[in-house]
Amino acid sequence: MKTITATINGIKVEVPEGTSILDAAKKMQVKIPTLCHHPDLPAWGACGICVVKVAGSPKMLRACATPLEDGMEVITHDPEIVQVRKTVIELILSTHPDDCLYCPRNQNCELQRLAAEFGVREQPYEKNIVELPKDTSTPSLVLDPSKCVKCGRCVNVCQGMQNVWALEFLGRGDGTRIAPAGDIALNDSPCIKCGQCSAHCPVGAIYEKDDTRRVWEAIMDPEIHTVVQIAPAVRVAIGEAFGYEPGTLLTGKTYAALRRLGFDAIFDTNFGADLTIMEEASEFVERFAHGKGPIPLITTCCPSWVDYLEKYYPEMIPHFSSAKSPQMMLAAMVKTYYAQKKGIDPSKIFMVSVMPCTSKKYEIERDENMYSSGYKDQDASITTRELARMIKSAGIDFHNLPDEEADQPLGMYTGAGTIFGVTGGVMEAAVRTAYYFVTGKEMEKVEYTPIRGLDGVKEATLDIDGTQVRIAVAHSISNVQYVLDRVKQALKEGKEPPYHFIEVMACRGGCVGGGGQPYGATDEIRAKRAAGIYTDDERSVYRCSHQNPAIKQLYEEFLEKPLSEKAHKYLHTHYTPRPLYLK
Repeated sequence: MKTITATINGIKVEVPEGTSILDAAKKMQVKIPTLCHHPDLPAWGACGICVVKVAGSPKMLRACATPLEDGMEVITHDPEIVQVRKTVIELILSTHPDDCLYCPRNQNCELQRLAAEFGVREQPYEKNIVELPKDTSTPSLVLDPSKCVKCGRCVNVCQGMQNVWALEFLGRGDGTRIAPAGDIALNDSPCIKCGQCSAHCPVGAIYEKDDTRRVWEAIMDPEIHTVVQIAPAVRVAIGEAFGYEPGTLLTGKTYAALRRLGFDAIFDTNFGADLTIMEEASEFVERFAHGKGPIPLITTCCPSWVDYLEKYYPEMIPHFSSAKSPQMMLAAMVKTYYAQKKGIDPSKIFMVSVMPCTSKKYEIERDENMYSSGYKDQDASITTRELARMIKSAGIDFHNLPDEEADQPLGMYTGAGTIFGVTGGVMEAAVRTAYYFVTGKEMEKVEYTPIRGLDGVKEATLDIDGTQVRIAVAHSISNVQYVLDRVKQALKEGKEPPYHFIEVMACRGGCVGGGGQPYGATDEIRAKRAAGIYTDDERSVYRCSHQNPAIKQLYEEFLEKPLSEKAHKYLHTHYTPRPLYLK
């Protein structure tokens, strides 16, 4: 790769051709402030805070969107540049509400941090706040356009990274705002509730709908038996809210914190993941080995992906796995199997999940199958961010908590269950068990590395007893089109499909990069969280879902066998084509 040489603040720097001034400065430990820029997204210089001086240029240039050129002389900080940046911040603040104490991003807001760093202590410009109503139409997200700083991150994420196109710039000039295309309610748009807009918003203009009050009320009600489950990706991200390095595995401390919050039973979504694999792997074997259903089989553990598929690719519904997500499987078992074993009236159980995801709030009421127990199977779903706030408000010293265990019988999990939290993890877990179901033998090496990592689409071929199984893994919705269009073209031409088994996760990196995770995710952070997940897998006594003794007991005592009539009642669902726009 060709390199170029330039100077930044009088210091020589050598970087690959095409490197932005912003990234070149980072290499030299020089921090240029930004607001609209995010490493996940293409730079477009909307905010103007990253301006720098370049010798020979009559104007200041935007460092995020300007490539460093050979021989270029750059000044990143001087009194004039700092004053320009401060003025830009003050102008943004003149159109921004001053209700920081009531904002969900208080103390975790990029605009607030910039104002503090630049010593903004007064408002030199007349306030011009446009009062716009909040959009609370979805069960997952709240859109507060009055706080929008027009950085465009949410639009770029929704259109570029996710290929959903639910958000757009509307109006011109001072009247510019971000809203669903057509100026309709978010719930009436193609929105898939993935929450990546909220994860990338630098301020409090888009955030998760807070359900912690309902959870607190249930905990404090002596008549209610409160049960909680935690998703695999939560245990490697919750620590970031308490100063831990991303990826630190904190399963035991999280269980302990939940007990101190007052939950009556603590289970693990990883158990639900093991259960999902038992059903989904069985479904794959039925289709692939016995011809009972179309190939390829497509995994359906991600509710945002399911919502997208129902809207954009409804003709592929016959290829969906009918297996519910781990969250919903475990919830159904709590209000049936667990309730029966403990002699608890299921109407008195309040089931809570802690998820890295905002669309799980939508999933718990998406259709009648989410009421398979005769009650609402999952009563509330909160994000990793919401749990962190609950722990802090309860005065729990998270750092000094002892490691504790989950409760039984729905708290035991295998390594296969925990890798659901990363892209490729569902497929890898399914392969471990499908191989056993077909051959009657365990895989010699359970780690299947060809489908690990952050490549947008990963393809591999697995040998199962002499039969070649073609698999594909895609994450971040924009990468899905390539995979599905190949399948559609082959089916149209009457050819063998290019894949037998497909996994899709809506968020980049999988659930570790979910829309409800701690703010600030980058590929570096996603990789660290994924490493923590794989560590959990490696430390597990059992590595494959079919080896889980508690899963075996569940089938013996209640479900009978995978794909049984009872299993279908509680663990499976169906799908419906949905219009892109409801209005």
